[in-house]
Amino acid sequence: MSTEGVNTARRRFLIAATTAVGAVGAGFVAVPFVVSMQPSAKAQAAGAPVEVDISKLEPGQKLTVEWRGKPVWVVHRTEQQLADLPSLNNLLRDPNSEVATQQPAYAQNPTRALKDKYSVLIGICTHLGCSPSYVLAGDPGQPTADWKGGFFCPCHGSLFDLAGRVFQGVPAPTNLVVPPYTYLSDTRILVGVDHQGAA
Repeated sequence: MSTEGVNTARRRFLIAATTAVGAVGAGFVAVPFVVSMQPSAKAQAAGAPVEVDISKLEPGQKLTVEWRGKPVWVVHRTEQQLADLPSLNNLLRDPNSEVATQQPAYAQNPTRALKDKYSVLIGICTHLGCSPSYVLAGDPGQPTADWKGGFFCPCHGSLFDLAGRVFQGVPAPTNLVVPPYTYLSDTRILVGVDHQGAA
């Protein structure tokens, strides 16, 4: 076959142009697929830290917010509720919060909190993931006659005190989880950001 009269410069140009157009076309086709794999704005927001205003939270009250799709409780404990916590130690499975995965190191203390009067807990039972009820002493339906207040899981009967510590003899194996959090001021908590600043 004769190659006389073939313009090799033109051939190279056409091959290069076709390759470039093909690459651009492949890029246009690939972009929607790559973008679809990115988390949505809603998903990104769901994992974002949540700021909680506790300025109107009265002693004995509980406030619920959502963080990463989970309920997070902030409880303003009364002086009496705080005084009652040590009296429960003999009834608890892990009174000293020794299971390190259940709370940040700064919450491994008798009240499981940065500031004693405010408890911050993920409101999911550590047994099978139900959400326990907040039951104060003297409330109708309190689980025991000598109940000092805390959380009762209606699914299988697990009990937790007002520090989220689990009672002995119930299905839940561990204390309620304390999420990472920090105080922005005396009246504002940021849930989802560790006290030392790491998210």
